[in-house]
Amino acid sequence: MEPLRPAYDGAAVSNLVPALLGTRPVDWLPEVLDGASTVVLLVLDGLGWDAATGRPEERPELAAMEGRAITTVAPSTTASALTSITTGLAPSQHGVTGFRVLIDHAVLNVLSWQSSDRHPPDPFVVQRHPPFLGRTVPVVTKTEFASTGFTEAHLRGTRFLGWKTLSSLVERCRQLAAAGEPLVYAYYDGVDAVAHAHGLHDGFYEAELRAVDRLIGDLRDALPDRAVLAVTSDHGQVHVGPEGWRPLAALGDQMERGAGDGRFRYLYAPRGAAGALLEAATDHYADEAWVFSRDQLLDEGWLGPSPTATTRRRVGDVVLAARGPVAFVDPALPREAGLVSAHGSLTPAEIQVPLLAGRGRA
Repeated sequence: MEPLRPAYDGAAVSNLVPALLGTRPVDWLPEVLDGASTVVLLVLDGLGWDAATGRPEERPELAAMEGRAITTVAPSTTASALTSITTGLAPSQHGVTGFRVLIDHAVLNVLSWQSSDRHPPDPFVVQRHPPFLGRTVPVVTKTEFASTGFTEAHLRGTRFLGWKTLSSLVERCRQLAAAGEPLVYAYYDGVDAVAHAHGLHDGFYEAELRAVDRLIGDLRDALPDRAVLAVTSDHGQVHVGPEGWRPLAALGDQMERGAGDGRFRYLYAPRGAAGALLEAATDHYADEAWVFSRDQLLDEGWLGPSPTATTRRRVGDVVLAARGPVAFVDPALPREAGLVSAHGSLTPAEIQVPLLAGRGRA
């Protein structure tokens, strides 16, 4: 299997909001979006293309929509991809380079906004670009996200409208469409949460996909026919299971610390030892991962074009991008190995996400 390169110059989540706002003309949006009075962009965390289009008899609402697969970004993880969706920039440009990011000399957990030195940075220092090209777009997401550091980093300046139940998500979107909002951003994290907790091979995951299909139907039923619901995602998933997590003990003192994601693990070497770390990582893990040096990863454009100096400082000296159904344990975060499914790497299952759309039916 070869790694799948995100389409930073084409049909990718990083180009979706500029296309919907009309500032970046593209030829890959579903035709049903033409002339819509309101576009409700629903981001379903963790819903890969295969999950969105598999078993159409069980997911009739998704099957009835028009569209195609597009790519997310690398790493294919929530922190990076949601920031790319809202800012219209690749990770190389916005600098949110993973789930856990090295900021100066401490590792920041972007989603919880907790730092290894107990003093998390100002969100503006981590990510300076305005979302939605500086426009005040209404954001319909979970109420508990209102005051988080990550929300401030990727959604600052937006009109935050919280929901506690899915019926409230639907009603928020209905009201905004009725008021004539041109673009509404909505977010739901259930697929990702269930996949991490239960994996992809049991009844919980299939039940969640059916529930998401019903949510899509409820939204289309609530929206007027002049409005369009567009569905996309930040990444897909790979089933890892407890047997798929790999320790990094073989690297010994050649690895000083780690960051990133289990399937896109950043490794940092002691000063002057990056070459030795790359050699050791290749020797021990090349059978199960694509092994990149920092320069290779960035200069070949895997995180996007024109990487900034800030991005270069944040990326590991060596990167392990998992090929098979495995992930790599950071000794500083052993509880991550409790995830049953994971994501972050460059496989089609993780990189390909849906862009599907359908008119409202109210």
